[in-house]
Amino acid sequence: MSTERDELPHENAGQDVIAVDADDTELELVNRLEAHTGDGIRHRAFTSLVFDGEGNVLLAQRAPDKRLWGTHWDGTVASHPVEGQSQEEATRERLEEELGIAPDQYDDLRLTDRFEYKRYFENAGVEHEVCAVLKLTLSDHRLEPNEEEVAGLMWVPYERLHSNPEWYRQLRLCPWFEIAMRRDVRGE
Repeated sequence: MSTERDELPHENAGQDVIAVDADDTELELVNRLEAHTGDGIRHRAFTSLVFDGEGNVLLAQRAPDKRLWGTHWDGTVASHPVEGQSQEEATRERLEEELGIAPDQYDDLRLTDRFEYKRYFENAGVEHEVCAVLKLTLSDHRLEPNEEEVAGLMWVPYERLHSNPEWYRQLRLCPWFEIAMRRDVRGE
């Protein structure tokens, strides 16, 4: 039995993402829902890792209503910049929208890596992204999570998480975060 909500187009159908080539060169705007269904369309994305200055990374559990990877743990926010928006601008925007983190709570936002990946999620969709990694350290740890975006928060020792993934298996980490962490720790 379908509900009225099932029959409405998904909110992502009204948004665009930036299709890119393997070098992250912009190609065109594509519908966000189409970019995440079927075999997907490679597009620009970012993940931002927030630290506390004591070696802990802030993990955010994705809200259950997220179409892909709902209730999985992400580190810390991830999304897509819109046309004309830099990765840094998009990160600042998402940090405020999802966690209530204002720009005066950090001053070291920096792009540290970029990689391409493709992962399918159950039978619901796919991520095929050129994903930028940005990092920052909070000087003020106040958070005001938006429950429509974030189901839970947890500070986790970053090095221990990387070195002992079996200890954290129950968290079901988002694939882009696992890739970013593996590349980050290996690269230092």
